[in-house]
Amino acid sequence: MSRKKGYGNHKKGSGRHVQLPEWVQASEAWSSLPPGPRALYVELKRCYNGSNNGEIYLSHRDAAKAINVHKNTIGGYFVALQERGFIHIKDGYCLGPNGVGKANKWALDELPTSDGLLAKKTFVKWRKK
Repeated sequence: MSRKKGYGNHKKGSGRHVQLPEWVQASEAWSSLPPGPRALYVELKRCYNGSNNGEIYLSHRDAAKAINVHKNTIGGYFVALQERGFIHIKDGYCLGPNGVGKANKWALDELPTSDGLLAKKTFVKWRKK
């Protein structure tokens, strides 16, 4: 007897994906965002693995490389996301003991953090001035 070798054999799941819920996209804060900060938010969500919110490490240089913009441009994107309440800094940047810099650790406001704090969802209350 021969065994069928068809579609579906050796599958290991659907792979990773980034989920942008409808209620986030329907907010006024999201609709007012330019494309650059939206792309950065998707990159930050890519770094989220389901349990590391508040520990998301993404430097300006790595973020600029990931979304293909200049490293001087990316700072404004982080500011736009912070002003609208999509992200906040959990641990600020610093110069480590060996003289090596450490980047910010970010938290997504739509999700609870890894240390047990509830989701802030401040972007829902944001209004255009």
